[in-house]
Amino acid sequence: MTDRRDAADGRRLVLAVDGGNSKADVALVTEDGQLLGARRGPSISHQAVPLATAAGRLGRLVAALDAPRRPTAAVHCLAGADYPTDVRLLRDAFAAVAPAGETIVLNDTFAALRAGSDAPSGIALICGQGINGAAVGRDGRRHRFAGVGDIAGDWGGGGAVGMAGLAAAVRGRDGRGPRTSLERTIPAAVGMARPGSVTRAYYEGRLDQHRIGDLAPTVFATAAAGDAVARAIVDRLADELATMAGALARRAALIRQRPTVVLAGGVFRTDDDAFHARLAAGLERAIPGARPVRLTAPPVLGSALIGLDRLAGGAAAPAAEATIRRAIAAWNATGPVVTSS
Repeated sequence: MTDRRDAADGRRLVLAVDGGNSKADVALVTEDGQLLGARRGPSISHQAVPLATAAGRLGRLVAALDAPRRPTAAVHCLAGADYPTDVRLLRDAFAAVAPAGETIVLNDTFAALRAGSDAPSGIALICGQGINGAAVGRDGRRHRFAGVGDIAGDWGGGGAVGMAGLAAAVRGRDGRGPRTSLERTIPAAVGMARPGSVTRAYYEGRLDQHRIGDLAPTVFATAAAGDAVARAIVDRLADELATMAGALARRAALIRQRPTVVLAGGVFRTDDDAFHARLAAGLERAIPGARPVRLTAPPVLGSALIGLDRLAGGAAAPAAEATIRRAIAAWNATGPVVTSS
């Protein structure tokens, strides 16, 4: 990491922020890609905590960076930055606690995209607790889905897979659906014997419905063991992801551009080879020559690169991009400094 005194030479600075529903990362970066400091703290998503709490947390994280001067640009890639009203609300609140020459607020899908791609354009598929996608065309225009769940036509992510697994278990047991090993594996995952007991536990609040995504690994494992019903759920997820990518590619005029497709989110860490093969085949049909890449870097890297792209008026200089990629990787590998709430 660069000595802070070296930052007094007039180089422009970027404040990079990644705010997910479970944590927030901030980083201070020079225009040539040097990492001056980085911190990790609790969520600053206004979907997870009150906005005033989020702003206070961000302010403390930024203060801990001890910036030598005001950044030229602050790039906030945030969960919950879904509609223009969200963006305006978040920009006003966060610019007050993290002042910069320019404050940019984007959905967090764009951080994942840039972190996993070696160019500003490409496609990102997010599959964690929920599902979303984004694309940036070669003309720089951004495209994404609303990403707000069932009311936006979304299906997928750990939550949907877990819910589908429980539903299949219940229906298999009560006769409304085909018999399936999920009737046994789903209850066993939460220490119960029957699907109906799991339903009742969620209904009565003894199990938290917000954590139904915890059942997704059980669905994947049951599919890998050869259960046809579980496999159909996993196949549906792969197909939905490929469909999202194809739609984004058409909107961003990337169908014939062999774009990188960044795969981000915990579901992609599954070792289910059949799932990955089906997704790869679906992407190839939808976008011939597409290059799927699993994201391994923390998304705050993407916020930093978007900021460097902005300073460069296009793509960041290759040397600057390589420098910040190495620095963020080293920071993440050695254990991020955590600032408490």
